[in-house]
Amino acid sequence: MKKLKATLVLFISLFAVSGIKAQTKDFYPGTWDVMIFGTPYGDVKRTFVLERKEGKLGGVIKDSTGAELTKITKVTENGKTAAIDFTSQDYDVTLTIDPVDEDHVKGNLAGFTTTGVRRKEH
Repeated sequence: MKKLKATLVLFISLFAVSGIKAQTKDFYPGTWDVMIFGTPYGDVKRTFVLERKEGKLGGVIKDSTGAELTKITKVTENGKTAAIDFTSQDYDVTLTIDPVDEDHVKGNLAGFTTTGVRRKEH
């Protein structure tokens, strides 16, 4: 009887963990307002619009007026960290970001500190 109870508890635990994992939100897709601090042009704000298509994360980068500046060439996800590759002023650069909480990220772009906040869609 004890083995039966132990087995039952084990199966229930496995299903519970599977259910929790299946409900985990895909963190990065969405619109992110990213501030890049201390560049030669001052603090620069960019909007990263990220979407997942066929399992891959990609998107575009826009300026403060909403005009598209460039397409994202590649996104590499390693655990919670995302490395977003794109071209800016004829240079290939990478923004590396990590989650701070559900709606904030922090990171680095070419040695400059960055922070980002998820834009709430209405």
